[in-house]
Amino acid sequence: MPKEFVQEHVDLIARHEQEFLDRRTTGERLGDLIAGTAGSLTFVVAHLAVFALWIAVNVVHGIRHFDPPPFSLLSTIVALEAILLASFILMRQARIGRRSEEREHLILQILLLTEKELTAALELNREIARQVGLASAADRPQVEELSQQTPIDDVAQTIREKLAGE
Repeated sequence: MPKEFVQEHVDLIARHEQEFLDRRTTGERLGDLIAGTAGSLTFVVAHLAVFALWIAVNVVHGIRHFDPPPFSLLSTIVALEAILLASFILMRQARIGRRSEEREHLILQILLLTEKELTAALELNREIARQVGLASAADRPQVEELSQQTPIDDVAQTIREKLAGE
């Protein structure tokens, strides 16, 4: 396949992904920023440093302790932060899940169209084979079966039955 066709496909996919990102609301963008930041090593190191400093300040003798052990204020702040971070991450995951479902639907539509196109092309090839005197090859059972429309509903039902039996 020529490079320009590959690049065209890459550009098309990149455009679709960018359009999806551009459709995010301000809240979704903020949530993505927070979730992305929370998932970084810098975030973890900064938290460890803040926690270590907090604990050190509250256990060192000679300094007024604003949150003495067992550090109930720190525990409350960490718990609230955990709740908020979990919420942002869940919101991001739900949006990513929606995007994944969109992609799966697109892939399914393309696969169904491809199946129809290949079936039509195979049937046309069989006709051409008959015209040029290759009827025996065109009418082989496997070729004949493959040139029939695939009953998608039957395939889906078979898959459901197989999965239910496992």
